[in-house]
This record gives sequence, structure tokens and C-alpha cells, in this order.
Amino acid sequence: MENDEVIRVYVGADRSQLLAVPVLEYSIKRHTTAKVEVIPMLDLPVPVPKDPRNGQRTGFSFSRYCIPKLAGYKGKAIYMDADMLVFQDIRSLWNLPFNGAKILIQEEVKFTDVTMAKENAPKVRKKQCAVMLLDCESLDWDVEKIVQGLDDGQYNYEQLMSELCILPESEVGYSVPFEWNSLEHYDPNTCLIHYTDMGTQPWVSTRNSNGYLWFDEVRRMIAAGVLDLQTIKDEIIQGHFRPSLISEIRYGHVIPRFLRPLFNKKNAAADKLSGYVPHKSVYDHKRIRNKAIKEYEQVLCRTKARIQNA
Repeated sequence: MENDEVIRVYVGADRSQLLAVPVLEYSIKRHTTAKVEVIPMLDLPVPVPKDPRNGQRTGFSFSRYCIPKLAGYKGKAIYMDADMLVFQDIRSLWNLPFNGAKILIQEEVKFTDVTMAKENAPKVRKKQCAVMLLDCESLDWDVEKIVQGLDDGQYNYEQLMSELCILPESEVGYSVPFEWNSLEHYDPNTCLIHYTDMGTQPWVSTRNSNGYLWFDEVRRMIAAGVLDLQTIKDEIIQGHFRPSLISEIRYGHVIPRFLRPLFNKKNAAADKLSGYVPHKSVYDHKRIRNKAIKEYEQVLCRTKARIQNA
């Protein structure tokens, strides 16, 4: 890369994870001398599909398709989710060759046996597009046209998000190493950890065995004066972070290992006593979405019955 080139990192986030973005940004910049611009994508004006079954699973599911346009269809860009932390120079991701592809995504999912046994893990770990390198000059993506494709029945949500069906297979490169999207796994080779299991993300749960990495980064930010406890307290008051976060930040790093289970239990009890509900806004959205899907399918069934009886 050129010395004056700026690495653009677009981060998908909803309001409940907004404070995780500067933590991710700090971890990126702490490990590189490159110029990096981190752009949070929050509440973008993304159209809503007519069929609620094709609706966004999160508030930012479709945000990645906005990136080429946001970048002015120039240069390249990286997409990341907010629930991540970086441990290596991001230039090694930025400098991956496209070799004729228009986007690069993860090549494989490792350590599935271990992470699938983890609390709150899904039934299967699918191939991931949570870290992407995009050639914005070659991508003509327009999110309105992409959502129109959902409405026209050209593809469904799973085909769009899991299969990237809007691109020919020849234009998708599978060369992003797993180490740059390490799902709930950390070892000395990890470049980026992805706290992908929502129920045990460190800022909402005491039960993430790799949560200490995130808290170490937060403590560095506080020591450097780029983050203060009051900002974290404000997020707690708004219900986005667990109340025991302050105790974790202040004392978690000095708790002996043999006392850690007791410390976690005490913090979890305090969170429950306070009435804290992890990711409340996210699950409220999910309930609304499920209700809309049920009502939509009932209309389809009634319409089908009328046609059959006509």
C-alpha cells in the first residue's frame, strides 16, 4: 500500500453495540502505523423488504451492501462487525490480493468442535462474511436495487446473506484467513476475535472465557484518556451494557484465577437483581419481526385458500 493510503474500515453496528465500535477502533490503530479511518454504519436509510421473512436479522444486516456507494465507488474498503477486537497489523488484511475477485471473505471456519460446545453457540457455524475486503471500484452495489431483488423474488434472505448470490462465484474470493475472523476462539495466531455469540458477549455476560481480552482493551483506553467510566455508566443506564461492567473493569484483572468463578457469579447475580436484560432492544426487534412474519404467512394462507376455492 502507498504511504498516504487510508485504510477504510466500515463497521456494522446497532445502538446497543455502539460503544463497542471505539474499542474495536482502538485495537485496530494500536497495532498499526497505517492511516486508518473507522466509519460506524448506524441507522442507515436501508429499504425494508415487503416480505418480512427477508427482513434484516439485525439493524445492520444490509449495511455492508451500502459500502461501495458510501465510498464513492472508489478504492477498496474493509467491512467488520462491531463485536470484534484486533491483535495484529490490519495491513495484512488490507493487502490481500483480489486476483480477479471483487470481494474477499473468510476461507474456512476452524475450531468448530470447541466453540460449538460453548454456551449460547448456534447449531452450526456457517461460512462467515462478517469480515470482508471489498473492491469498491468494481462493485456496483446499490442497496435499494438489492432489496428490490428480494421483493421481486430473485433470491431470498439466506441466499443473499449466506451465499452472496448477487455476485457470480468467480467474483468471490475465499482468501481471508480464519485468523482474521476467529469465531469465539483465541490463540497466539489470532488476528481478530469475533464475539459472535450474542448471549455471551463480554459487555452483556460474565460467561465469556475470552472476555478478558476486551476488558484489557477498555482498560488501556481508560488509561490513555480516550474513554472514561462515565461514558460506560451512561451506556449501562440506557440498558446497553451490563451493570457489573464497572466492577469488571475495576477489579477483574486483579482477581486470582481460583476466585474468578465466584467473582463472575457475584456479578451475574448483581446484573439479574438490577433487572438487566441482555440485548433487550435486539430481542424486542426479533419478537416484532416474528410477529410480522406470522401475520404475513397467515395472509398468504388465506389468499391461497380463496384461490383454491374460487
